[in-house]
Amino acid sequence: MPFLELSNGSIHYELSGPEQAPALLFSNSLGTDLAMWDPQASVLSQQFRVVRYDTRGHGQSAVTAGPYAIDQLAVDVIELLDFLKLRQVYFCGLSIGGTIGMTLALRSAARLHKIVLCSTAPKIGTTETWNTRIETVRKGGMAAVVDGVLQRWYTADFRSKSPQTIESTRQSLLKTPVEGYVAGCAAVRDADMREAISGIRVPTLIITGAHDPVTTPADGRFIESQIAGAKSRELPAAHLCNIEAAAAFTRELCSFLKG
Repeated sequence: MPFLELSNGSIHYELSGPEQAPALLFSNSLGTDLAMWDPQASVLSQQFRVVRYDTRGHGQSAVTAGPYAIDQLAVDVIELLDFLKLRQVYFCGLSIGGTIGMTLALRSAARLHKIVLCSTAPKIGTTETWNTRIETVRKGGMAAVVDGVLQRWYTADFRSKSPQTIESTRQSLLKTPVEGYVAGCAAVRDADMREAISGIRVPTLIITGAHDPVTTPADGRFIESQIAGAKSRELPAAHLCNIEAAAAFTRELCSFLKG
């Protein structure tokens, strides 16, 4: 398995698609790994050099000492691009992955063709809610939050009709290292780009789930109002809209990337 060895830990990544095709990088949410993008990678790798990686503290990437910061996680991406000799990429990130995307667009815009910000916000949740979750996970492990997370990530209808997908996501959450998850929670807790994102000049698409209680459609509209020329799409899904509304999500993504 390919890893990027850094001075402060390793980053696990995966490549697919034609080597000479334009590069598209996917960034996962808290509590998942690069497999969350399977529905998109299987389609997009026909036309793009798809790069997926496990965010620090998740999947097979190193669980280094926390708390993490969004800037730190964005630097991981740039170091991965440098290692892979990718001068510019298309970027698609969900939740914390979207927060990383905003940071990259502000600090390393020259490395990005376009960005897709999914189920995210420049400020997600409150300090109190994140601290409560961190404490809950420290005391009870991932099992203490998994049911609540699944209820926020998928609509009740989808949960009842797609038990295999729900179980797969459950196992992904349960396998997430506690220290990595807690450190990632702290990164989201401390990030606030509500004022900064008006400085983004990279072509941007925002995708939100109509039933997302975490990063609501109102959050998506706020991002759209702050970034010049940004476009937004709302899908019939909750937080993990790339899985619950996979076909529609992939269509919107393809349309934007090729447009």
